Amino acid sequence: MASRRDWLLQQLGITQWTLRRPGVLQGEVAVSVPPNVRLLVVAQDLPDHHDPLFCDVLHSLDLIPLQTYSLTPEQAAMLPENTECNSWRLGVAEPLAVAGAQLYSPALAELSQDAGAKRALWQQICHYEQHFYPDNGRSGHSLQD
Repeated sequence: MASRRDWLLQQLGITQWTLRRPGVLQGEVAVSVPPNVRLLVVAQDLPDHHDPLFCDVLHSLDLIPLQTYSLTPEQAAMLPENTECNSWRLGVAEPLAVAGAQLYSPALAELSQDAGAKRALWQQICHYEQHFYPDNGRSGHSLQD
């Protein structure tokens, strides 16, 4: 049932709007993906781009750190609705509202100590290889346990 205020506004012919992203009015800033980025990296604790395991995963995807964009889950939520980019969620279970392949693994510190998690990440990379290597398939790189 509509409130009295809603009823009065309707009687006056005033259209009411509902904000899709009210946080924008509270000072949150929209985030956009730079054109050179081929992989969004989403984590609570953003990875060091010089971390050997992080670099190994990027190498297996035929990427360099400059082709990645690291975001916290809160920043990722501010991406425009039509964003298309492959992503890697490190310790973030909730899928992103972004088109493209989404890889998931534990946070980098945990991943480095867990051979099973590395294997699962590699299986995801193989499953989504057409997204990462659209022209020629996997390039033969491997992750080391």
